[in-house]
Parts: sequence; structure tokens; C-alpha cells
Amino acid sequence: MKPAICLLPVVPMRKEPSHRSEMVSQLLFGEYVSKGEEKDDFVSVVCLYDGYEGWVQANQLTPVEEVSSTTLYVGGAEGKVTINGIGKALSIGSPVYQPGKELQIGGVTVQYPADDYIYWNSESMEHNFAESLQSLYQPYIYTPYLWGGKSVFGIDCSGFVQQVFKLFGVKLLRDAYLQAEQGTGVANFNDAKIGDIAFFQNENGRITHVGIVLVDNAIVHASGRVRIDTIDAEGIVQKETRKRTHRLHSIRRFF
Repeated sequence: MKPAICLLPVVPMRKEPSHRSEMVSQLLFGEYVSKGEEKDDFVSVVCLYDGYEGWVQANQLTPVEEVSSTTLYVGGAEGKVTINGIGKALSIGSPVYQPGKELQIGGVTVQYPADDYIYWNSESMEHNFAESLQSLYQPYIYTPYLWGGKSVFGIDCSGFVQQVFKLFGVKLLRDAYLQAEQGTGVANFNDAKIGDIAFFQNENGRITHVGIVLVDNAIVHASGRVRIDTIDAEGIVQKETRKRTHRLHSIRRFF
């Protein structure tokens, strides 16, 4: 399989090689994939960050000879980059490579501003966790829910949790039921603390939703939009309607 990079702000990954097919995830600017089978205008890919598989329109990827790594990411609601001299907006969580330097990537000229916005270093341990968590989830608030989305322009529940935790250097898998197999279990709801991840189940006991526990029995999650609601030992209660919307399955800890 040959490597390629996404050099567009956000690109859909689809279940099948068709524009009509369900979007299962997205690639953000600067994310690498391995390319496999080609079919019509599409190519099967594996996202190198989380191992997620899907189909991407072939001309939305740029072939490269090697894969670079970084611990820098766009750390605000909207970042910037120039692609062959054209400025584009980037979502929080997009990888950043050598800001301020003109880069040649697969024949494309890419340049991130040197200091136009905040770059977040996922390896930095200098920040207060609670304050950092708030600063990283806040740009997503009011982002509309989008099945398969993982950008500030549209995001699903597991994509939201994955992207926030990526900025802390914690590599989560893409889907909620897969994330529920990571981390360490929290036995009792009363033992939950800020930064724990809560998982929720449907009537058949299948994990279908996920969010991040905050202080004072609050949870931030993507449901209709990225929002903050109330959580208790039974699940989520929506603040506006006071109705229970999700039933608690389990809580996992990563810090």
C-alpha cells in the first residue's frame, strides 16, 4: 500500500466507492493514509492515525514518498494554511508541520503561518488539565452533529471525543464501541472525574454514544450539536427539555 496525504481542509471517507455512499469518517488537512484498491474515481484507504478504513475520491489525495510525524495541531476554532498560495481555513485538530516554513509536499507548496494562531503541542504537560480541556472543547460548542464528521464544521459523538483527546496525546479509535475497549474502567459513577469518558447504550445494550465528563455532573457531547448537559448514574438529561436522552453504559479513564 502506498502513502498519501490529505491536503484539503476536510475530505469525506465513505463506506463504499460512491458519492452516494454513507460517510463513515473524514480526513483532516495533513492526515496521512495508506492507499489500496482503486475503483472508478475512488481509492480504498486506511487512516494512519487510527487505522480506520474507507473510500476516498482519488483526486482528493496527494501521493507522497514518505510519512511525516508531528505533535503540533491547530489549537483554536479555525486555523489557516496556504496551499499553492491560496489561503484556506482549517479545523481545530488538524496536524501542523513546521509552521512558518514553506514546505513541498508531494509537489504541493504548503505553508502554515508562523504565529497567526495558536498551535497546540500534544506532548506539552505545562497546562492545567481542567483549563486545557475547556479551551479545547470550547471551539466545538454549537458545532452541528454530522454522522462520520470529525471537524469543527460538523462532527459526530465519537469523532468529537477522539479529536479532543488527540490534542492531549491520547490516541483513541474512531467509533464509540471501540473507544469503550480502551482506557481503564471506573467502577462507580460517583468515582467519575473530569476528563473521564462516558459511554451510553441503546435498548439492546449496544454502545451508541459517548461524551466527556466535566465537573458538577456535567458532560460535553455531540447530540444534535456539541453541547453541555447533565449526567447522573442513569445517563444524560438534556438541560433545556429536562428529558433523559441517553442511558449510561460505562465510564473509562485515560488520565
